[in-house]
Amino acid sequence: MEEMQGDLITSESLKKDFESLGIKPGMTVIMHSSMKSLGGWIAGGPVALILALEQCLGENGTLVMPTHTPDLSDPASWRLPPVKESWWNPIRETMPAFDEDLIPCEGMGKIADCFRKQTGVIRSSHPQVSFAAWGSRKAAIIRNHSLTYALGENSPLARLYEADGYVLLLGVSHRNNTSIHLAEYRAAYKGKAVVVNKAPVYINGEKQWVDFVDIDIDPDDFNLIGDAFERDTNHIRRGKIANADALLMPIQPLVDYAAVWLEANRK
Repeated sequence: MEEMQGDLITSESLKKDFESLGIKPGMTVIMHSSMKSLGGWIAGGPVALILALEQCLGENGTLVMPTHTPDLSDPASWRLPPVKESWWNPIRETMPAFDEDLIPCEGMGKIADCFRKQTGVIRSSHPQVSFAAWGSRKAAIIRNHSLTYALGENSPLARLYEADGYVLLLGVSHRNNTSIHLAEYRAAYKGKAVVVNKAPVYINGEKQWVDFVDIDIDPDDFNLIGDAFERDTNHIRRGKIANADALLMPIQPLVDYAAVWLEANRK
């Protein structure tokens, strides 16, 4: 029988990597991650990584992950790929309403989808851009997530900003850096548009499609923002978690910088 190849990655080696990057007890961290980027063979898979990070944060720390479900939306708006118009009504009729415990977030990666099911983790109730949280500040971060303007001032992102939180990018780029969306809400840039989204939710136990307004968010220039933020400030720490490139940065200066950048550069 052929032996396993590559590096052996354990919870202990992951803890050392997180600590070397700058993760400390009591921090509030939102993590965006790619399991594949870690390489090697992880004893315990995503569970080992989650537990290692939580142990580094300790009982006074808080861990947050995006658990977004963009597929819970009106099929008439789908573009990647679009679906034929004759399918729209059947999809609307049969699509399940958002359920915090049941609906997976597979598009956010294996780690986030595993994390949302951990005992003690709570998840916000937004049908498209929910967040899950563990730790001492989880309720303060997650509660009162607004249906409208869902990544703005009444969102977990704004609560993370107020909590002096940090962003951890693990094997992903700034395009995945959800916290920059908060800057989109705060910045006044040309072409900023309001859109109406739709999603199925439960109201008094009954599935209903609801409309809600938001701004038209766009991450296409987030890598430019992240690169400029790193070039112009000393706030980003780089390191390795197993074989993955990792970046750790404070949310407040990131969002403040991004808002100014957007006003100057977004067309």
